[in-house]
Amino acid sequence: MQDIRLRTGTAVLLCISAFISIPGAAAACIWWIVFTGRFSRAQIRVIIPVAAMIAFFSIVLALTGGDGVSYFIRMMVIILIGFWMYAEQKSGEFLKLGVWLMGDRVGFELGMLADMGLQTMHLLVSDFNQIRIAETLKGIRPGWKTLVPAGFVLVNGALSRAENTAELMAVRGYRDGGMLCPEFTTPGRDILSSLSALCVLIIAFIPVSEFFILYR
Repeated sequence: MQDIRLRTGTAVLLCISAFISIPGAAAACIWWIVFTGRFSRAQIRVIIPVAAMIAFFSIVLALTGGDGVSYFIRMMVIILIGFWMYAEQKSGEFLKLGVWLMGDRVGFELGMLADMGLQTMHLLVSDFNQIRIAETLKGIRPGWKTLVPAGFVLVNGALSRAENTAELMAVRGYRDGGMLCPEFTTPGRDILSSLSALCVLIIAFIPVSEFFILYR
């Protein structure tokens, strides 16, 4: 989806649908398969440990009397939507969205913060990949012993970049807000995807028994 407004609204609708009920999660998963349904190798490497972590908490929930299967299904669909949203995001889009929603002052500030946060995430992923490459070249096996030093390097690098960015903005005289005229491209496929997400939300609120009654 090219329009950040529709993409963000669609992601919110799908996450709400998946969280509400299993039918909503199933419909949101079908939406994901139809309109996205693709993974890069980097995303697969990330989603496997995330899925394992969710599976662990699902087992704990099931052992304590909760519905672990339902939790796992709904959370995995939400994770898929989140990965799609992250993969589709382009630099500067949150800034445009913020200005469109809340104006040149508050919207500009929030949009800029969101874009800077997204840039930080990209840099953290890049740094993590560099650490993995260095460990491979040195013959070090990834494990708990290497996790703490790697985390320290990532956090220290993120804080250092944040400090440098703050100093640069102060030197350039930035105070608050800014002028921006956001422009958006809205193809027909984006509108169709958004309307389909709205249908998914409706399905999430309809009980399964009521659905079959309506079908008859």
